[in-house]
Amino acid sequence: MKDFLLSSLFSQPMFAWSFPIDPTSLPVLAAAEGEAEVQEPILVAGVLLSLVGIYFASKVGGEICSRINLPPVLGELVGGVIIGTSALKLLVFPEAGFDSSASTIMNLLQTSFGMSAASTEATFEVQSEVISVLSEFGVIILLFEIGLESDLKDLLKYGPQAALVAILGVVVPFAAGTAGLLIIFDIGTIPAVFAGAALTATSIGITAKVLAEIGSLNAKEGQIIIGAAVLDDVLGIIVLAVVSSLVKTGEIEVANVVYLILGAATFLVGVILVGRFLGSYFVSLVKELKTRGPLLISALVVAFLLAYLAAAIQLEAILGAFAAGLVLGETEIQEDLEEQIAPVADFFVPIFFVVVGAKTNLAVLNPAVPSNREGLIIAAFLIVVAILGKIVSGFAIFNQPGINRLAVGVGMIPRGEVGLVFAGIGAASGALSESLEAGIIVMVIVTTFITPPFLRFLLKTEPATEAVESQSESQ
Repeated sequence: MKDFLLSSLFSQPMFAWSFPIDPTSLPVLAAAEGEAEVQEPILVAGVLLSLVGIYFASKVGGEICSRINLPPVLGELVGGVIIGTSALKLLVFPEAGFDSSASTIMNLLQTSFGMSAASTEATFEVQSEVISVLSEFGVIILLFEIGLESDLKDLLKYGPQAALVAILGVVVPFAAGTAGLLIIFDIGTIPAVFAGAALTATSIGITAKVLAEIGSLNAKEGQIIIGAAVLDDVLGIIVLAVVSSLVKTGEIEVANVVYLILGAATFLVGVILVGRFLGSYFVSLVKELKTRGPLLISALVVAFLLAYLAAAIQLEAILGAFAAGLVLGETEIQEDLEEQIAPVADFFVPIFFVVVGAKTNLAVLNPAVPSNREGLIIAAFLIVVAILGKIVSGFAIFNQPGINRLAVGVGMIPRGEVGLVFAGIGAASGALSESLEAGIIVMVIVTTFITPPFLRFLLKTEPATEAVESQSESQ
C-alpha cells in the first residue's frame, strides 16, 4: 500500500517539476489544448539571457560614451541597436516582424533544451512580452525619479512658458508635416494626418535622462523642457486618439477629445492638491513602519497606484508616476527617497533605453532596397520638419532673459518610443503605406540619436549658474 501511494503521488503532474530529466516534463506556464507549450524554466532562462545582453550592452555603451564626453544614455541606445534587430539579433520582437528563428537567444535555448519549433515560437512571444513589460517599468521608474528631482515650485513658475512650448511644439510640426505631405508628396489626407501626428510626440524619457546626467534638471531650461514634455505627452495622447478615431470612423469624436483634455487636467491638478494635503500623513505613516524598506516600498506603492489610475483614464502611466514623484519630492523624505530609488532605477531604466534601441530597425536606411528609397525621401522631409518644428517652440519663451531658447527647442526634439507607437498603430490600422511608415521610423531614429549630444553641448556651460539662480529665487 505504501509503495502504491508513493507511486500514485509522484506520478501526478504537480511533482513532475522535481525530476526535470526530460525537457518535455517541464511545467507548462500557459497552454490550451492543441496549443504550443510555454515551459516556465525555459522562459525564465530566456529572460535571464536577455537581461544579461541588455545590461552588458548598456554598460559597455554607456562607459564608451562617458569616456568620449557623450551622454551615457546615447551609449545605451547604441548598445540596444547593436544587440537588437539591426545587428546581432540577441533581442528581437515579434511585433517588428521577427519570429523565433531570428532570435540568437531562442536558437541557443532551442539547442540547449531540445524544444520543438512550435514551443520555441510560443516561448519567444512570451519572453518578448516580458522584456517589453520590464521596459515599461523602466520608463515608469525613470519618470518617478525625475519627478522626485524636479522642483514643483519651479515647474509651476515656468508653467506658462512650458505650456506655450508644448502647444507650439505640437501645432507647428503637425501643420507643417501634414501640409507638406499633402502638397509636395500628394499623399492621401488620412495618411498625411497620421504621419503629421507622429511628428507631435516628444520622448520625455530620453531628454529627462540627459538633463539629469548633465545636472541641468533644475536649471530654467530643464524645468521648462520637463514641464513642456509632460504637457506634450498629454497632447500627444489626445492627438493619437483623434487621428485613430479619424482612421476608424472617418470622423473625429469630439466627446472623446474633450474627455481626454479634462481628464488630464483634472488628474494632474487633483494629484498635486491631494498630495500636498496628504504628504505629511504619508511621512508619519512611513516613520511608524518597522519592517524592511518602509520608505521605498511605500513610495513605489504610491507611484504604481497613480500610474495605474492614469492608465485607467486613458492617459499614460508615466504621467501618474511623474506626478507621484512631484508630490513626494515636496516632502521632508525627498533626499532619502532619491537615494533609495537610485538602485531600483539602475536595474530597470537601462532596460527601457536598450529596448528602444533594439526595436530600431536600421534596415529602413538602406537605399539599395528599392522600397526604402521613397521612404528615405519622405524621411528627409519629416526629419527637417521634426527638428525645426520643435526648435521653433523653444523661441516662444517670454519674460526669461538669458535663457537658452535653442536648448529648450532641442530638448523637445527626440521622438523615441513615442514616435514608434504612432508608426506601429498607423501601420496596424492600414493608414500608413510602407514608404510612409519607413519615413516615420527613420525620423524617429534620427531625432532620438541626435538630441543627447546636441543638448549636452548646448547646456554644458549652463547648469551651475542656472541651478544656483533657480535655488536662490525659490528661497
